[in-house]
Parts: sequence; C-alpha cells; structure tokens
Amino acid sequence: MTTHADLNEFSFLADDARDQGAEAPAAARVQLELPDGRALSAIRYGSGTPNTVFLHGAGLNAHTWDRTVIDLGAPALSLDLPGHGDSSWRTDADYAPETIAPDIIRAIEEWASAPITLVGQSLGGLTAAHVASARPDLVSDLILVDIVPGIGSGGPSQLSAFYARLEFESVDDVLDHALAFGLGGSRDKALRGVLLNTRTREDGVVEWKHHLAHVLSEKTEVPRLRDHHDTDWDALRRVAQPITLIAGSRGYLGDDDLAAFAAAQPEARIVTVDATHNVQETAHRDIADLVRSTRPERT
Repeated sequence: MTTHADLNEFSFLADDARDQGAEAPAAARVQLELPDGRALSAIRYGSGTPNTVFLHGAGLNAHTWDRTVIDLGAPALSLDLPGHGDSSWRTDADYAPETIAPDIIRAIEEWASAPITLVGQSLGGLTAAHVASARPDLVSDLILVDIVPGIGSGGPSQLSAFYARLEFESVDDVLDHALAFGLGGSRDKALRGVLLNTRTREDGVVEWKHHLAHVLSEKTEVPRLRDHHDTDWDALRRVAQPITLIAGSRGYLGDDDLAAFAAAQPEARIVTVDATHNVQETAHRDIADLVRSTRPERT
C-alpha cells in the first residue's frame, strides 16, 4: 500500500525530465512566515534568483508546473497558493484573488528577482492580474493560462459531488475515488497527483491538502467562494504590462470570453494551444516557449 511516508515530493522530477529529454533541475522547498502567523510555501527550481514565478489553479499545487519548469530550463519559483499544498489554510476560507494577492506580492519580494514574468493558471491567473495591477514594479510581463474574469467565480458546481468525500482510509482509497470520477487517467498516472495533493493526518486519516475541497463541498459549513467577477475585471483592465492569454482549445474559454478579454486588453496577445483547462499538464512546452519569448536571455 502506498503511503505519504514513502513520498519524496521531488521523486517525480527525474522521470519527467527523462521523458522530456532534459536534465532535472535542482529543487528545494522554501517557506515564508506571514505577518498573521500563516505560512506561504513554494518550490524554488534551479540555481540563482528566479525571475519567473508560477501560480497554479484552484485545487492544485506548485508541482503542477514541474514539467513547464523543466522545459524552461531556467531558475523559477512555483508557489503553493494560500490554502493549497504546504501553504496555510485561511481561517475565513476567503480565497478570492484580491484577498490572496498580497501574500503573492510578499513572496515575490522575498524570493524573486523583480521585475518578473508572472504566469498564472485559472485561480492563479486571476490572482496574478491583481498582483500585476497593484505592483507594476514587480511584474514585467503577465501570462494568463486559460482564464478570464467570471469563469468559475461561483465555484465549479460539478466538483461538489467529488468533494462530498473529504476523508479517506488510505491513499489507495483516494485513488479509487478519483478514478471512479474519471479523473487522473490510468491508476499509475493518477497516483502522482493524489500523493502530492493529499496528506495523512496524525490520526491516520488521509485528506485533501487544499482547503478548497471543504469550500466546494456541500458537506461542510465552510463559507462558499464569493463572486469576485467585477473586481477581477477591474484589476485586469488596470494592468499596463504586456499580457499574453494562453487558451486551451478544449479549455474553459469560449468565443465570448476571448472577445471580452480582447475588449478589456486590446493590445494583449492571445495564443490557442491544443490542451484542456490544465494546459500545463500536456502543453507545458508551449507555455515554456511563451515564457522564454518574454525574455530572450532565457534561451
């Protein structure tokens, strides 16, 4: 039986790098204590101070960018958003982009070489827009991955059934649950995501590491995600830096979404790639190439 005690969180990097015909980067877990006592966690890849920072989507964690960082071949920082991965949960369960953006700003100030290229997927993309708008001195370029304001702002209702179960007897129990919902592909491929996105409590119960499982579940009293549609559009319109929107051909964005984005940011670049919403899972090389194009010295 697979357990978290057996897990080295970086054990998958070598296999990924081999599959991608590259060398695995050095990787280390770093942690920042926040003024209110919470902690923000991140992975620092490579040597030297990174000038590329990655923000993942809701329910994911910093490791979702492993393959992109390998393709990039340059120092990078990938954050666990508040309430995700090894970062602390918020007691108010408020994970609206404008609420968590100040934590990301502190992380960039602490760990990165500004101004940076900031890359955000889904919830991370909306958060990145708030960061770029509030602190243009920290961000030179903004890359949004398959997200514009208004998409999923009320919470993906289709996930409520999946998160009806929040506690499991074992990692294999979580795997059975995920595969029953058609998530993760084969059992071997799903194991990585389950291991990196769950933890074993002291009582032996396995639970999701991200707080959004509780926020999205109808089985808890945790406050639901609030609508942040208007504030996200306001932030996006205020961004003055160059913006690239990467749309997955099988992702969340339709023609109306792309038109609304173009109206808000007429000078922005829109690139469509063959991918689902989690573009970084399959089109990681496309993302790396676009990141590299923002700064030729990354070649």
